[in-house]
Amino acid sequence: MGIGSIILFMDNFKQSCLKVINNLKEDLKSIRTGRANPALIENLIVETYGGQTKLRLLELASIVTEGPTSLIVQPFDPSTIVDIEKAILKSPLGLSPAVQGNRIIIRIPALSQEQREKMIKLIGQKIEEKKVIIRNLRDEERKTIKNDLEKKNITEDDKFRLEKEIDNLTQEYTANIQTIRENKEEEIREV
Repeated sequence: MGIGSIILFMDNFKQSCLKVINNLKEDLKSIRTGRANPALIENLIVETYGGQTKLRLLELASIVTEGPTSLIVQPFDPSTIVDIEKAILKSPLGLSPAVQGNRIIIRIPALSQEQREKMIKLIGQKIEEKKVIIRNLRDEERKTIKNDLEKKNITEDDKFRLEKEIDNLTQEYTANIQTIRENKEEEIREV
């Protein structure tokens, strides 16, 4: 295995891990904290135009914060306001939208201690899922390295160097995931 192949091999592993971390960040945006954040509702699916169309809320309206505990949803097409309201009410977020003219105001209530604990537990589950994916990626890379050694594409020294690099990257990405967890949990515990 030439140096170019090794660099490509490592880049593929890094890209796969970064994709997992970015997916985790997106997943965590939808977990409610006590603070208003447009990301909380922007991916809600809204059935609109007589049930003929399913669009993400972000595609139907602008969403802005108003103070630390309110969101304002301004539909691009005022005829979709009732459908947007229904989608918010049906969501598992437990939010109560209030229609005022051509906009919807959503007050984000403070989380109870029980809700905070549920959210923290949910975060823990999502974190573990992503850690497992990272470990599985590492295991796949290690199998590839072993196969390359058996095919004599790499030397024994290359094998140990690559495995060490993969292990170091895995630890780095796992630590990154743990930091993301701690930050999100701190955000939820904030009153």
